[in-house]
Amino acid sequence: MLVDSHAHLMFPQFRKDLDDLLARARAAGVGRIVNVGTNLDTSRAAIALAEAEADVFASAGFHPSDSAKADESALKKLPALLKHHRVVAVGETGLDFYRKYAPREVQERAFRAHIRLAREMALPLIMHSRGAETRVLDVLAEEGGSEVGGVMHCFGGNVEGAKRAVDLNFYLGFGGIVTFKNSGALEVALDVPAERLLLETDCPFLAPVPKRGKRNEPAYVRYVAECFADAGWGDTEDVCRQTTQNAQTLFGLTS
Repeated sequence: MLVDSHAHLMFPQFRKDLDDLLARARAAGVGRIVNVGTNLDTSRAAIALAEAEADVFASAGFHPSDSAKADESALKKLPALLKHHRVVAVGETGLDFYRKYAPREVQERAFRAHIRLAREMALPLIMHSRGAETRVLDVLAEEGGSEVGGVMHCFGGNVEGAKRAVDLNFYLGFGGIVTFKNSGALEVALDVPAERLLLETDCPFLAPVPKRGKRNEPAYVRYVAECFADAGWGDTEDVCRQTTQNAQTLFGLTS
């Protein structure tokens, strides 16, 4: 079995063929999908899908791109969503200094609020960290994020950053980028301890080779597993077995 530990199935790119997409994922051996919220609306939609599909789970939070919306009033609405029995994590939260979605202080204020909520709710964190890996780890250390742990999704940092994340009780999520020639991501990923590695798609984005340039979907997480196997991590079933165990340990995934 495989787990897609980071998907966005409520995004409009999947509106017309979601049932077929889920069927393809199951046929490819994907037994669990973590459907990740990015604001209140998408978090609610993620929960609704998780209620309807036994192999889909949800998270709730504000992506850095929506951090300006995470004011006091909006944040007060998150705990009710996080208490839902199909919600397994807080996020997607974090920092993005690459696209400059919002001022850094606005992003950081929202991020810190998410960490505090995660500790209050005893849920792991799902973190975005584009161009901000060091600062994300600094904030996690300052706010006691290691108490609940979580995953640095679509990790784009270096080997040293990955080691620091592991030391802080976090997993590293890798998707299609590891299949891109000369990306450097695979070299970093291969240095991560086996018990701290998660596979993901981040669909509909970042489809792996041989689907690069197309809409991504959970079934394609198998190409990521095969990439690790081809790089010498073990055979594909070893990769599937270990990363599935890791996802189930972190998120407590049960049907």
